[in-house]
Amino acid sequence: MIQPKEEKTFVMVKPDGVQKGLVGEIIKRFEQRDLKIVALDMFLATREEIDNHYPKEEKWIRRLGEKTLSTYEKYGRDVTDLQKDFGSSDLLEVGKVVRGWLVSYLTSAPMVRMVVQGVHAVDMVRKIVGPTMPYLAEIGTIRGDYSADSAISANVDKRAVFNLAHASETTEEATHEIEYWFGDKKTIYTYKRFGIDE
Repeated sequence: MIQPKEEKTFVMVKPDGVQKGLVGEIIKRFEQRDLKIVALDMFLATREEIDNHYPKEEKWIRRLGEKTLSTYEKYGRDVTDLQKDFGSSDLLEVGKVVRGWLVSYLTSAPMVRMVVQGVHAVDMVRKIVGPTMPYLAEIGTIRGDYSADSAISANVDKRAVFNLAHASETTEEATHEIEYWFGDKKTIYTYKRFGIDE
């Protein structure tokens, strides 16, 4: 079993986070909570890299379509509106469109990828970043403080939700994403932080 202070998670500051000048603020939020950055890199992702980052399973893509329909229904829209906006009411096809928006969004400008380490790093980072939908995120979280975007706004504009950052949801996902984005080419550092690792 891994020592709790050594748990690692993956974080990616998305194009809107970089373009809003929030990279330093995001890192600061993690470091203030006794987490440490053990790998850091600014990069411009290729379509292939992002395409491989997101699952390609039909079940996952269909779930994107289901979430989209659910959002439409929540705001008094229906399958007719879905058909009009997406050219289809088939939830798998809608999911493919949404997945395409995600790929376009994450290749539109530079991003910053990092590995964050510390006690319960996966859960701590998720709590600091806030819920996926910024308009639902509490003030005090990164998304709650710096974004007010929503799924329905994004769907109407035919784009992905601008939610500033990605953070792994589970330790398994973190392990996979760290390997995928850092692999053999990048270094993950080991060092002591004053007052934390002593």
